[in-house]
Amino acid sequence: MRYKIFVVVLFVTFSTYSQNNSLKKSALRDAKIAAEATLNSDFDLLLKHTYPPIIEVMGGKENALSIIKAAMKGMKEQGMVFEKAEVVSVSDIVNDDGEYRCYVEGNNQIKMPGMRIKSKSYLLGIYNEEQKFWYFLEAEKLKNKALADKVLPNFKTELVIPPDTMETETID
Repeated sequence: MRYKIFVVVLFVTFSTYSQNNSLKKSALRDAKIAAEATLNSDFDLLLKHTYPPIIEVMGGKENALSIIKAAMKGMKEQGMVFEKAEVVSVSDIVNDDGEYRCYVEGNNQIKMPGMRIKSKSYLLGIYNEEQKFWYFLEAEKLKNKALADKVLPNFKTELVIPPDTMETETID
């Protein structure tokens, strides 16, 4: 009897590990797709991986596209260039409120006249089980309670998401 219980526990543990490992790999894959979409100005693809309530807050897909394109155009006109949008790692996967979630650590680098900005930021990933891919939103934005209540009402998570960091350096 003990042997059977041990086998069942071992099977459940292995199955859970295998599923989490698969979800973690897919989160890494999709975060890299979103990062590349940013660097390549593929805003349709970027919006595909943007958590839908964020798009709703922006006034829908067309309005969100306009906002993003205008922001990127404004940055370009000021001499800002995205040099790097690199996905570093994915946290463990948790199941909060019936959703698989994780956070993704990324390094970003923007060059502007006379300065370079390097930041470490974190995305909250939320898995879309029907379509088998991940949505993302800037985890730092969840500190804004009014925005958090609009996109993730009553948000609670087991994840301990580190704060974003930023440094600047003067360049010639």
